[in-house]
Amino acid sequence: IKKQQQDVLGFLEANKIEFEEKDIAANEENRKWMRENVPEDSRPASGNPLPPRLFNDSRYLGDYEAFFEARENNAVYAFLGLTAPPGSKVRVYIAHSKQ
Repeated sequence: IKKQQQDVLGFLEANKIEFEEKDIAANEENRKWMRENVPEDSRPASGNPLPPRLFNDSRYLGDYEAFFEARENNAVYAFLGLTAPPGSKVRVYIAHSKQ
């Protein structure tokens, strides 16, 4: 999980995409927010969704596998819902765990 989180954060930082991290390990409100905003069909069969999960505001974008596939297909900006050029002020949330 840690490596996947670092991969996503590294990409966003390198491409100057503004984002906000929501630490779900240390904050119950963030954990609740993530659970409520991950669609039913994107949740695991048992247990809770694991980070990293990506959102554009409260719109669920996907998990690490979806992000990785979009990056490999050079479609990460479309995946993130970015219509403006890279570096513009678009708020992307990453639900993750710092532990």
